[in-house]
Amino acid sequence: MRITVVKIGGNVIDNTNKLSSFIARFAAIDGYKILVHGGGKIATDIGLKLGIEPDYVNGRRVTDAATLGLVTMVYGGLINKNIVAELQSHQCNAIGLTGADARVLPANKRPVKDVDYGFVGDVGSDGVNTKFIVDIMALGLTPVFAPLTYDGQGGLLNTNADTIAQEVAKALAVAGNDVQLIYCFEKKGVLLDADDDSSVIGRISAAEFILLKERKIISGGMLPKLENAFAAIDAGVQQVIIGHADELAGLLSGNTGTCIH
Repeated sequence: MRITVVKIGGNVIDNTNKLSSFIARFAAIDGYKILVHGGGKIATDIGLKLGIEPDYVNGRRVTDAATLGLVTMVYGGLINKNIVAELQSHQCNAIGLTGADARVLPANKRPVKDVDYGFVGDVGSDGVNTKFIVDIMALGLTPVFAPLTYDGQGGLLNTNADTIAQEVAKALAVAGNDVQLIYCFEKKGVLLDADDDSSVIGRISAAEFILLKERKIISGGMLPKLENAFAAIDAGVQQVIIGHADELAGLLSGNTGTCIH
């Protein structure tokens, strides 16, 4: 089975017009496909109205009990179901899922080291219920994953959407499928100059990635994204493309973005 896994970031989730345009482009993808979405700022805005102050450490949300309830409502409910409903309007028969549904994405609560991130999950591809994913796609359904997993003991966990996309793609590849992984965000790809959107690096090999890190050309939030990409390639994912959400068709054809190989 040839499968396209697409991850969409919070910057698109936060913009209604951009999200609608992206959903139309995603719905037009031929063949089997999976969408993994992030959370955006909607949870923070709603949380503030409810008196739940956001707490971030090193750019990552600390998820206490109140925040877990908040992100479950917003990520697994409001955002996920709005995306599913809009996909249906484009004749893309979608089904919204969290990791707890059909035991599809089990995770481990992140251990406390220097920081206690609370109810945050780390998911591994060896636990992904690939049979369920393949079976529902064979029925003509497109899975839409919210960034929520479960601990197997009755608890939900807030989980990074980039990691979910990577682990789902890896697990499907290991199971013998031909998988393509696309990370959509607000840049046109990996850039030589972070301030120049035209400086897209077209292709990056593992050796080139090491050099780019050493020269500090790649740093910050792009580092974990690329590390996830190469982990996916090592596990058998055919290709990983990183680029702008507005250019999804070009990313699919290989004409835009950065190809990880």
